[in-house]
Amino acid sequence: MRIIAGAWRSRPLEAPAGAETRPTADRARETLFSMLTSRLGSFEGLTVLDLFAGSGALALEALSRGAAQAFLAERAPPARKAIEANIRKLGANARLIAHDATALPPAKAPADLVFLDPPYGEGLWAPALASAAAMGWIAPHSWISLETARDEAVEPIGFRLETTRPVGKAALHLLRPAP
Repeated sequence: MRIIAGAWRSRPLEAPAGAETRPTADRARETLFSMLTSRLGSFEGLTVLDLFAGSGALALEALSRGAAQAFLAERAPPARKAIEANIRKLGANARLIAHDATALPPAKAPADLVFLDPPYGEGLWAPALASAAAMGWIAPHSWISLETARDEAVEPIGFRLETTRPVGKAALHLLRPAP
């Protein structure tokens, strides 16, 4: 696993030990960041929240492309260890939130971009999205990226589905808060 583009392009990332974490494939990350770039234009100065962060690859990719800061929520100890190592290795302006993504602490300010990459088929994205909204992590201008299994139904309450793109066994969904 590596950073795809930006200041840290091609830098390798540590992955968590064990089978509990499923890293987002390079191809899916490339597709996702292309989708986001076409909508955001730039990542410059953005605040990013990465839920079910795993290795931290999504948040670190955004930082590599110019995001100002990132918050990474992860509860699994092996994944937290990998995230901390990756943050240290890159000197990233990122903070690990050692919380379950479905029970977040209050935000000091909302994120501009939220990544959700939960375990497939468990429906954890819905309570995580609700927690992020309730705790002030999501603002009306926020973009939300959700990765699910290709055949997993996504019907977000309080959010509108902007687009969905299948990538291999996954589906990438971009959401916005409903007005």
